[in-house]
Amino acid sequence: MMGGQISAIEVFSVTIPQEETYLGTLHPDEAINSAGYFVRKGNRTIYPAQMRSAVVRVTLDNGAEGWGETYGLVAPGAIHALISDIIEPIIAGRSPFEAQAIWEDLYDLMRVRGYTGGFWLDAMAAVDIALWDLQGKLTGLPLHALLGGAHRLRIPAYVSGLPAPSIPAKVDLARRFVDQGYKAVKIAASVSYDGVEREVAALREGLGADIAIMLDCHWMYSPAEAIALLRRLEPYDLHFIEAPCKTEDVAGLADIAAHASVPVAAGEEWRTVYDARARLEARAVSIVQTEMGHTGVTQFMRIAHLAQAHHAKVIPHATIGTGIFAAASLHASATVLSLPWHEYQHSIFHKASTLMSGRLECTAGHFSLPEGPGLGVCPNAAFWDHARKLG
Repeated sequence: MMGGQISAIEVFSVTIPQEETYLGTLHPDEAINSAGYFVRKGNRTIYPAQMRSAVVRVTLDNGAEGWGETYGLVAPGAIHALISDIIEPIIAGRSPFEAQAIWEDLYDLMRVRGYTGGFWLDAMAAVDIALWDLQGKLTGLPLHALLGGAHRLRIPAYVSGLPAPSIPAKVDLARRFVDQGYKAVKIAASVSYDGVEREVAALREGLGADIAIMLDCHWMYSPAEAIALLRRLEPYDLHFIEAPCKTEDVAGLADIAAHASVPVAAGEEWRTVYDARARLEARAVSIVQTEMGHTGVTQFMRIAHLAQAHHAKVIPHATIGTGIFAAASLHASATVLSLPWHEYQHSIFHKASTLMSGRLECTAGHFSLPEGPGLGVCPNAAFWDHARKLG
C-alpha cells in the first residue's frame, strides 16, 4: 500500500501550563477535589484544575508518524483503554489513506453498544486526525489542500472568555484585546457572578457599537428562561447566544431559535453529522460550532458541509489542547466558505503553542494557518516535559 501501514498507536496525557482555572476565578461555592477536579456551579460541569489533553501518535511500519489529539480533560485513561483494546488491533495493517473508511468501520463497531458519542467518538477523533496528518506528510501536502483547498489563509478570531475578577476589570481586558485588533469578544454566563445583564451592558458601553459581543450560556437555562433573557438583552445587540439550553433538548433549542432576535449557536459537544442533522433540520441553530477535538477531520468536514447545505454559518469551537487539534481545526476551517470567525481561547492557545514545533499564531485579530505538510505542527522538546505515556 502507498506510504506504509498502521503498526502502532500510543496515547499520552499532557498537562498544559496554566496560571488559573479555566474561565477564571472559582466561585466561593466551588472547590478543587482530591482528584484535581472542580464542578462549575453555574453549569454543573466538571473541569480539571490544570488543563489536560489526550494526544495520540500513530506510527506506520515504515517509521512515519502522525499526530492526533482529543479532549483528555477528565479520565484520559478511558481514551487509552479504548484505543489500545479496540482501535489499535482493528486498524493495524491499514493505510492512513483509508481514514474515512476507518472512521465508518470504527463507528459501526460500537453503535449498538450505545456508544455514538462521548469517550468512544473522542478516541476515534484523535486517531482520525493522526491519519489525516500522515496523509499530508506522505504526500507533502498541507491538510487544507487534502480537503479541497483553502478559501483563506488568515482566519478572523474572536476572543473567548474574560477571566478577570470584576465587571470593570473584564471591560478593561476586553478593551486591551480590541486595541490589539480583535473585533469580537465572548463572555461565559457560568462565571458572570455579578449578573449577565450587567456584564453585557458594561461591555457594550465600554466597547462601543462596532465590537461584536457573544454570550455563551453553557447549557444553563430552560427554553423559557433563555427567551426571557434574550428579550432583556435586546438593547445590547448580541452577535449570538450559545448553548442556551440542555444539549439533549432539541425541541427547546428550536423554540429558542424561533423566538430569538439574534442567531443561536451550538455544537461544541457534537461528535457526528448525525448530531448536527437533528438540530439543523429542526431549525434549532443558525451557527454550528464544530469542535475538532470531538469530531476529528472526517466529521468536522461532514458537519461543515451539512451546515452549509442548510445555509448555516460555521464558527468552530476553541479547540483547547496542546495545539495539535487546534492546527487541524484551522486547516479545516480554511476550506469552509461560510465561516466568519474561529474561537480564540487566549488563556490556553499561546501556552499550548509553546509545546509545538511549527507555526501556531493568532495576532491582531486573526489566526495564521500552520505551514508544511499535514497539520504543520508536531510536539517539541517542551511537550515531553508535560506528557506522560498511558498504559
